[in-house]
Amino acid sequence: MLIEDDATIRDGIAYLIDNTDGFSVTGQYASFNEAAGHLESIQPDVILLDVELPGVNGIEAILEIRKKLPAARIIILTVYENESTIFRALRNGANGYLTKNLPASKITTAIREVMEGGAPMSPGIARMVIQSFHKSLESPLSKRETEVLENIAVGKSRGKIASELFIDLETVKTHIKSIYLKLNVNSKEEALKIARQKKII
Repeated sequence: MLIEDDATIRDGIAYLIDNTDGFSVTGQYASFNEAAGHLESIQPDVILLDVELPGVNGIEAILEIRKKLPAARIIILTVYENESTIFRALRNGANGYLTKNLPASKITTAIREVMEGGAPMSPGIARMVIQSFHKSLESPLSKRETEVLENIAVGKSRGKIASELFIDLETVKTHIKSIYLKLNVNSKEEALKIARQKKII
């Protein structure tokens, strides 16, 4: 089953899967709200799920899918590569996490892998998961504050951070104030320098 709001991407993936031996698309929907009523009747083995969907987003949809189809394999297929989204998806029960810039052939490879009990991930995602275990365990920052600082480090604006972490702009500003206070700094540059020195990010 495909749950993807971009019709061009959805049609392209459906064509790829339907033309791969042993695979067929049993349903394709532009939102989880549309797909929800068909989950139990279709009983898909694998669900390719986007994150940014109208209505219920993909991260929240994982929990709903798990209630109805606990055995289904869920692969996130998205443009989002921030640590918060990745770990929320995995915590909620996703079996794999792919980015849309992957070659098309990797999608069918990932489907085979997940059916065999694997956990397919794009190389950049796998690297991010591993790096998260290498960070300092003595960081003064909360997990959310660390995520905000990591997003600042790659040049994202406060508005972009708010959007990608599914929080409001004022919350981002509050986190930044807390980061400066905990690291005893007064600027973004100082915060990033200290955070890198202490392996907080």
